[in-house]
Amino acid sequence: MSFKYFINAVEVAKKIMNYHVQKGSKVLDCTVGNGNDTLLLAKLVGKSGKVYGFDIQSIALNITMEKLRKKGLNDRVVLVNDGHEKVDDYINEKLNFVIYNLGYIPRGNKKIKTRADITLESIKKSLMLLKNNGLLLVTCYTGHEGGFEEWNTVKHFFQSLNQKEYNILEFNFINQKNNPPILYCVEKI
Repeated sequence: MSFKYFINAVEVAKKIMNYHVQKGSKVLDCTVGNGNDTLLLAKLVGKSGKVYGFDIQSIALNITMEKLRKKGLNDRVVLVNDGHEKVDDYINEKLNFVIYNLGYIPRGNKKIKTRADITLESIKKSLMLLKNNGLLLVTCYTGHEGGFEEWNTVKHFFQSLNQKEYNILEFNFINQKNNPPILYCVEKI
């Protein structure tokens, strides 16, 4: 994996996705939002792979489905209009990759956002679904109401995980202003 520029946490997450997700992978986007991660994942898994995507906002799923249809990728994606804390109600197979982009949908309703307690419940369930050597990425945003608490909850949970079961990296742009996003990369051993 090579980086020409470290732009921000979202771009680093995309580089990791491109590096890790292979054709035939089973993956999960827990926060579909505008559908950009879901679309990239659908391209990466190929015809033999599968993408699960969760969002509580039906408008997010509609936008995403339209993007997928335009690219002819909708047949490899299952979109679920439900909270990501219910992943285990819908998925009964092991996953290669899971991604979260916390907060609210960019240019969307800022009152509808992820919450620390629900995110923590979801992450715990996603880790149970993750295969050995699978990756889980979480991008945290601290600049909005509730964002700092959610980041703190996620960070403390990850710090508590057994190092014999998980490797966890924190990508934090320490010289950027205005609360840059913080990315966590979790590898299940």
